[in-house]
Amino acid sequence: MLPLAGIRVLDLSRLLPGPYCSMVLADFGADVIKVEDTDHGDYMREMPGMAGAFASLNRNKRSLALNLKERAGQEVFYRLAQTADVVLEGFRPGVAARLGIDYPTLQKHNPRLIYCSLTGYGQTGPRSGRAGHDINYMALAGALDLTGDAGGPPVVPGVQVADLGGGAMWALAGILVALLARQQTGEGQHIDVAMLDGVIGWQVLAASALFTGGALPGRGTGVLNGSYACYRIYQTSDGGYLSLGALEPKFWAAFCQRLGRPDLIARQFVPAPGQGEVVAEVQRILLTGTRQHWVDFFAGVDCCLEPVLNLAEVFADGHVQARGMEVANPAGTGGSLLAVPVKLSATPGAVRSPAPGWGEDSAYVLAAAGFSSEEITALQEGGVVGGAGGRAGLAGVLNGRSPT
Repeated sequence: MLPLAGIRVLDLSRLLPGPYCSMVLADFGADVIKVEDTDHGDYMREMPGMAGAFASLNRNKRSLALNLKERAGQEVFYRLAQTADVVLEGFRPGVAARLGIDYPTLQKHNPRLIYCSLTGYGQTGPRSGRAGHDINYMALAGALDLTGDAGGPPVVPGVQVADLGGGAMWALAGILVALLARQQTGEGQHIDVAMLDGVIGWQVLAASALFTGGALPGRGTGVLNGSYACYRIYQTSDGGYLSLGALEPKFWAAFCQRLGRPDLIARQFVPAPGQGEVVAEVQRILLTGTRQHWVDFFAGVDCCLEPVLNLAEVFADGHVQARGMEVANPAGTGGSLLAVPVKLSATPGAVRSPAPGWGEDSAYVLAAAGFSSEEITALQEGGVVGGAGGRAGLAGVLNGRSPT
């Protein structure tokens, strides 16, 4: 049995942060109902080149197309909320209240409800109403200022750190903690997750240095962001790159011994300008061979040296394949999806069903919530419920169709 079986989530979020959070919940068995509008659904459905991302982010979910701007749609949502465990939304502060689906309103219908608001800047503070994206939250959290080479400009990370790490994963943690708290208190609660806060919360090393009176951390000046020879990226003769993470003295010693430069061992933590001299010497040597040459040269040496791979190389890597990080799309249309990264021994998560078509489960979701066929038909004809499912979805329910 999946560990979150029996947990029902009404997911109002779109694009990346919220859907990633609810994807993890769905992978481990939660019944995630993706509540989309009756005009177009999630923006990602129509974004060029995003079909694969949408398929990964929304696997194991069901889709309900519901017009929450109409009073009838709000009433439908209230009935759904009565049997839900979690509501996840990513509106700007104030929007949910205008729609009549904010936490104080839904709490009256279900005191056990856990309501997670996932936004860029949070529900309070002078920036709370501003629009933003990953790059903005990273900038304001000081993370971009620490990313890049000393003397160079900040560098935009290739992974959406604020969206996924600062937002989705903190929202996931908050929801799971609130579910545990509810077992003790019997009551739900509101979770306020700001992606800006989430990234700031990751600044434990740099902020601790600042708080204890140390020097202001700078771009490319710290041990872990590129200024030390033992922990940085090096280029090879073929234009490839190597990552060296020989932070502990034993790893640095092993690296230097294999490189034939034991004289560099004692210089691991020499201050500038000596450190720059060590960096330059290691770089000079590594530029004499290709990336693969050095991978083979250091094979079997325990010194934390690995090649910088592109994504095609990642999924061709034997270790990644052994970990099963690529799985077939259950839609049966070809292609692959990312697998569940967290490996539980007794109750593992799984990719069980493909991403739903827009509104294809509308009729089933309503029927399962106690709506009669006459009510469902009236809601569809009135434009309150829509999506690709339409009458076919209702016919499937009446014929005993099971959810995906």
